[in-house]
Amino acid sequence: MTDTSHSTIASPGKVEQNPLTRFLRATEIDTRMLGMVAALLIIWVGFHIYTDGLFLTPRNLWNLSVQTCEIAVLATGMVLVIVTRNIDLSIGSMLGFVAMIMGVIQVKFLPQYLGFDNSFTWVITLACGLIVGTLIGTLQGVIIAFMGVPSFIVTLGGFLAWRGLAWYVTSGQTVAPLDTTFRIMGGGAEGSIGSVWSWVIGVIACLMIIAGLASSRHQRKRFNFPQRPLWAEIFLAVVGCVLVLGAIWVSTVYYWPLGIAKRYAQAHNIAWPDGGIDIPYGIAVPVLIAILVGIVMTFIATRLRFGRYVFAIGGNPEAAELAGIKTRWVTVRVFAIMGLLAAVAAAISTARLNAAANSQGTTYELYTIAAAVIGGTSLAGGTGTIAGAMLGALVMQSLQSGMGLANVDTPIQNVVVGVVLVVAVWLDTVYRARAK
Repeated sequence: MTDTSHSTIASPGKVEQNPLTRFLRATEIDTRMLGMVAALLIIWVGFHIYTDGLFLTPRNLWNLSVQTCEIAVLATGMVLVIVTRNIDLSIGSMLGFVAMIMGVIQVKFLPQYLGFDNSFTWVITLACGLIVGTLIGTLQGVIIAFMGVPSFIVTLGGFLAWRGLAWYVTSGQTVAPLDTTFRIMGGGAEGSIGSVWSWVIGVIACLMIIAGLASSRHQRKRFNFPQRPLWAEIFLAVVGCVLVLGAIWVSTVYYWPLGIAKRYAQAHNIAWPDGGIDIPYGIAVPVLIAILVGIVMTFIATRLRFGRYVFAIGGNPEAAELAGIKTRWVTVRVFAIMGLLAAVAAAISTARLNAAANSQGTTYELYTIAAAVIGGTSLAGGTGTIAGAMLGALVMQSLQSGMGLANVDTPIQNVVVGVVLVVAVWLDTVYRARAK
């Protein structure tokens, strides 16, 4: 009787697991992440059909990757902010203010002492921008953490104040053109690394994926943790490498315009054949910056004590305080990081536009919050991933790019973004209710 009862209890669990469930359990793929990937593919294919084949082209995909970078960088910081049960509505205005500061420094201030296009101009400009952004974030964090003012109010005030100060810096005038080396951070023909280095980075990324899976398997075996089946490890490695190499291939089959290529050939004494020269773009520098930010922020969130403190505060602030976590200083550091990332995004935006304008960063706070929420960050705090937020940024930019190609009016685009944000929050609410 005992044997019969055990078999009766164990067997239903095995019977109820359909092939998809067993596959997801074996590979440990996050179902929410898988859902986002499916939604992204639907968006891409849908817009490709609707625009008569204009969306899924190397040119549009390359431009899409560059356009996503600013929101992706901001979203990595917004994850930590929302996880701690706060919000930051000032990042768009903060980006605009820091962008204007960097524009003035390299166009009006430094040329008086270093001349134009000095090799140190971009370094000084970027350093000043990062310092200003970090100080702004720290100031807001101190007000929130030590003065007890809700983050919504503080950052709403920053939303108005920093935009006003950005206008005051130049009385509303656009600052241009920018330093040649600084513009590399914005992408374009000279802001990409070419075919050879792109493939080198692709191969290195594939080796890192394989090494990471092997290291994880070794650590699980060392501490007697459950391991994924070998076929699941191989599947994840193959899928990861295919995605990486596919992205590299797309970036290397998109070529410089003939006019730019011809000027490049003349400047470097390269003979110009009758059919012209195909110079591939390769990976854009801002994409590399965004990927590096994503890796660093993932390391901070998952590997450092600070990251564990952030999620502990979001899960239960009172328990975190009783456990000895200095919650106020953690909050200050979270907003300081957000300010630093706003400065990074400002550098990318300013370099891409080759100008600092007062309109920079407008509505970025909404797109960033939407990207983080779509990526699985709960507005209730305590949960969120950096990779999910960056994927959410790609989803948001894909919608915007697709609607632009489809000639959808800007007001309708805003309606779509608003609907997507509301639906994302609703899905998060449903997901958390079912998880209880």
